[in-house]
Amino acid sequence: MTILRFVLSAALLASVAIPAFASDPKTLACSFTVGRAHTFEKGRFKPTKASALKLEIADIDADKQTALLKGGNAMPTLRVVRAVNALHFIEIVGEGYMNITTVYDAEAAGKPMPAAHSRHFGVLGQPVVSHYVGTCTGG
Repeated sequence: MTILRFVLSAALLASVAIPAFASDPKTLACSFTVGRAHTFEKGRFKPTKASALKLEIADIDADKQTALLKGGNAMPTLRVVRAVNALHFIEIVGEGYMNITTVYDAEAAGKPMPAAHSRHFGVLGQPVVSHYVGTCTGG
């Protein structure tokens, strides 16, 4: 009976769709004003304040799981992953390092959307990680 319950529960969960991101934006302009970076030096992580950061994400297609990161000469393709009332944007940079931006639904229509941005990379073989919080507006 326990196996039957598990199978039925799994089938029910698989049939439930993740709610769509409420605003369904095609573009996002994000501003991250608070951040902290950590560099690994002498066997431990050393925290430092990170500079403010702005990101623009364009051509968002949550159904196809793609978007573009605007800026500079290149426009890297991002992978889009839906969550309950949020979208995750994942960038894998040329060296294999990863950046993740999560944008949550706004509290009310027309309000800024809470967001977090994390970078996991390295410089000259040393780990560097950073985390930012801020808001995004969509269009």
